[in-house]
Amino acid sequence: MAFQSTFPFETSAARADASSLLRLLPAYEGHWDELRDASGALREPWREFFGRLGDVGIARLEDHRASLAQQIRDNDISYNVYADKGVPRPWALDLLPFLISEAEWAHIERGVTQRAHLLNAIVADVYGPQTLLQRGQLPPALVFGHPGYLRPVKGYTPPGGQFLQVVAVDLARTPGGDWTVMAHRTEAPSGLGYALENRLIVSALFADPFRALRVSRLAPTYSQLIATLVQAAQATMRHDSEGADRSPHIALLTPGPFSETYFEHVFLARYLGVTLVEGKDLTVRDDKLYLKTLGGLERVHVVLRRLDDAFCDPVELRADSSIGVPGLLQVMRAGNVIVSNVPGSGFVESPALHGFLPGIAEVLLEEDLVLPSVATWWCGEQAAREHAFARMDDAFIVPTWPVAARDAPPGVEQGRQRLAAWRERIEAMPDTFTIQQALRFSCTPRYEEGTIGRRPSVLRVYAIADASGGWHVMPGGFTRMAAERQATVSMQYGGSSVDTWVLSSQPTSTFTLLPSPIQPADLARKHRTVSSRAAENLFWAGRYGERAENNVRLLRLILGSLEGNDAEAMFPTLVELALYCGLVQSGDMSAPHSPQAFERALVANLSESTGTASIGQNLSAQARSNGEVRGRLSNDHWRMILAARNDFRDALQELMPAPGVGGAASPGEGNGIAGTNRNDRSNGSGNANGATNCCGERYDRLTLMDALEHLSVQLSAISGAQGDRMTRDEAWRLLFVGRHIERVSAMTSILRIVADHGQLATPAGFDLLLQLFDSTLTYRALYPGRFEVPALLDLLVIEPTNPRGVYGVYERLRKKLDEIAVAAGSTRHRPFAELMAPVASLPTLESLCTVDESKDYGNLMAVCDQIGTYAGAAAHEISARYFSHASTIASQVWS
Repeated sequence: MAFQSTFPFETSAARADASSLLRLLPAYEGHWDELRDASGALREPWREFFGRLGDVGIARLEDHRASLAQQIRDNDISYNVYADKGVPRPWALDLLPFLISEAEWAHIERGVTQRAHLLNAIVADVYGPQTLLQRGQLPPALVFGHPGYLRPVKGYTPPGGQFLQVVAVDLARTPGGDWTVMAHRTEAPSGLGYALENRLIVSALFADPFRALRVSRLAPTYSQLIATLVQAAQATMRHDSEGADRSPHIALLTPGPFSETYFEHVFLARYLGVTLVEGKDLTVRDDKLYLKTLGGLERVHVVLRRLDDAFCDPVELRADSSIGVPGLLQVMRAGNVIVSNVPGSGFVESPALHGFLPGIAEVLLEEDLVLPSVATWWCGEQAAREHAFARMDDAFIVPTWPVAARDAPPGVEQGRQRLAAWRERIEAMPDTFTIQQALRFSCTPRYEEGTIGRRPSVLRVYAIADASGGWHVMPGGFTRMAAERQATVSMQYGGSSVDTWVLSSQPTSTFTLLPSPIQPADLARKHRTVSSRAAENLFWAGRYGERAENNVRLLRLILGSLEGNDAEAMFPTLVELALYCGLVQSGDMSAPHSPQAFERALVANLSESTGTASIGQNLSAQARSNGEVRGRLSNDHWRMILAARNDFRDALQELMPAPGVGGAASPGEGNGIAGTNRNDRSNGSGNANGATNCCGERYDRLTLMDALEHLSVQLSAISGAQGDRMTRDEAWRLLFVGRHIERVSAMTSILRIVADHGQLATPAGFDLLLQLFDSTLTYRALYPGRFEVPALLDLLVIEPTNPRGVYGVYERLRKKLDEIAVAAGSTRHRPFAELMAPVASLPTLESLCTVDESKDYGNLMAVCDQIGTYAGAAAHEISARYFSHASTIASQVWS
């Protein structure tokens, strides 16, 4: 296909349509141009869009593109591609929306509604009377040979006979301007979450055109989905002791963080207000499905699955599935859970089905298809195969059934194939191959650096069932665009997404499909369910956050102390503190070392790719844990967490570029730090403005200190959001407990190390403790000009109002642990308060200040060990009680 060079608007018609500030690239030759008609003038929707923008708006398109990229980064919108080895790829979203006129949409809506009716009827027939198979309307090989056909589902009928609640139809516009169906998605249709996220971003950037064009809203579609699931769930609740008045529990089942669309699962669950679960979160008891929660087992009535059919139940389907729920199909057959869509619906996704749908529509619906399908020939039928070979030289050859990527024949991803070269292989296994005519998809406009180009695109439209068997089509959809110089569309192979605007002549509707308004008498003081997996992530989110704060504070102090007057005396203490906190690894300090070598080791261990307790690793782990419970965080809270991780990554990259970035790697480099800082402020004299990394190359210490200061502020903001912007339920208590367990462990260990090195009563040790306990200002306000150990220990250990005072933190931890136990409602375990010594039994200030014959603070170090042991035992007990649901180990760890 031809691709011409760029050119500005030159015709008078073009100048009347849009601003000359933009240059236009032509559409691919032979493709329908969504932007301009045959005369070169902008099509009506685009003329109005650019007219609403005006020259000022058009001039700001580059700023909007940068803002869009920043929002994707800040919101951590990602797409996991298996070829990227588990590293999430930033979501690809184009700036300009895809515009569909009202009249065009009416035609699409009729066609997609009909397809949804038809596909549901096919699935119902195949798992029911199988009349299509008996009459020869559907070849048995296409059904029974497809791995998406599940024999355990035969004979099952869901409530209302509705097998499908969500159907997705992929459409492409032909060179003649007609919409054609390319594919159906019924197994676990993806894109609903990304479509909504795209809308939230793009509509905000083009707020005036969005309102002026009266773009149809998406929210009613999601309300319809929830209403449909709630209505269907009523049949599963007939035996519940609470009766029909109770709201059903809906869960969204995800394969987990390694799923390519995991971000969408998290986002969709949050928006719909349903519980995000993995297979290991669910269990079957007495033919009912339960969620493992902090308070025990909680009934689940509806599963909105994002799991492929074969992985849903390892008992009856794939035995090697570790992401499914053992016994799920039995619960479904018993009528105690609605699974949407019903497992086993995937066989209608076969591309070979297109050739049989016109006849099936006549039989089941007594209608002709509103939207044609792409011309398709299943090679399992000799006549169809010969027809394709006789009339076509090349076409797309696609697998009839889904296969592993390594076993798939060249198809959509590899472009057209010469049929003659494939004839022998197809004749050997005809059922496994399907031939599809190659269509030239319409080209959708995209903006990039002052230029509007066009790329082939495919529109995915969603239909949502209602309780009466009707269908509602979402006015918009999920448009995907091909990668540069690619004729086919694939997000995995570098494609991008586009927000889809359906224009309307009617005012924006405020109608909602949600149930009638809730009355005050209907409300109950109930907290949100906390699953065991969510509980564990919240607990560790608190711990990682506290660790990061402590490590940043310690590292800033060490870097500022290495060249001070007391550096030599404090050096062993600083090294042991760094080892304890994970700022350096034991191997780094095994050989004789100097302050310079120590500093090199500190810098070498900053990133998340090094030691397991590095600052970078803690930031990454904090983001990962919080990401698992994204629905419990405000947008600002979540952005702060991501910003802390991302900004620190950027700072390290700028400070110490990876090999090949900003300088060549040194020979023998083995820790990811190489190159010369591009903004080096060092003066070459080895003073505080410059230092060397582990490879002997210079790095800018001032830049690093600035980055640590910025990170410290961000971590304080995250801590503040946790205390001020989270509902104080069991979830918040777990996060609080995680922070306080980590704080108790860190504060007692720091105090013990300083005392053990004999630095407690030295000016340098005194100052170090006040800084690490973040208590310098408080001490100076209470005891101006005084340097006394009793005053120090009173503030750092005894004082209950000090946020980092050891006894106060310990007592708050004891109380919060008991609150969690009460909220969990279990009476099988002893209260935590009985397992942890009360503060009243701990040594007094006078005892802590006592010095033994060796001039050691023995009582102080002993109580630090005692409280640290209690904190560690509490962490183990929490895990056993609430996360793993194992037998508790109190008798072993509390003694």
